[in-house]
Amino acid sequence: MQQLSIFAENKKGTMNSITQILADAGINMNTLITNDSAEFGIVRMLVSDADAAASALKASGYMCKVDDVLAVEIRDEAGSLNALLAILTRGNLNLDYIYVTYSSFSKRPVAIIHVGDLAEVADLLEGKGYSIISAIA
Repeated sequence: MQQLSIFAENKKGTMNSITQILADAGINMNTLITNDSAEFGIVRMLVSDADAAASALKASGYMCKVDDVLAVEIRDEAGSLNALLAILTRGNLNLDYIYVTYSSFSKRPVAIIHVGDLAEVADLLEGKGYSIISAIA
């Protein structure tokens, strides 16, 4: 799965500008998370077409990139994220970051994972019975 990351100034109207550019380009946002600092932040999104979204945003002056991430279905119950993380810890694998969203297809939570070796983590998790999915909406 591909994720769009946008480096954006932390000021009034920035998110509205970003979402307007995507709306004008016909891009659907499935998931959005922001991490802020005093002056700039990173907006991470799962969108219907990451490459087209990046092109539209770059044309409007935004710095952005497209990364590969893993989308892993987890159970909707207490401790399910902890169980997933315990597998990665036992496998001595480091997470760059993780966030949880929801799949409108399966009606289940989905952990979005960014790691150095996606194939290794995908193999490990699939071997433990987890489903790696390619779309959440």
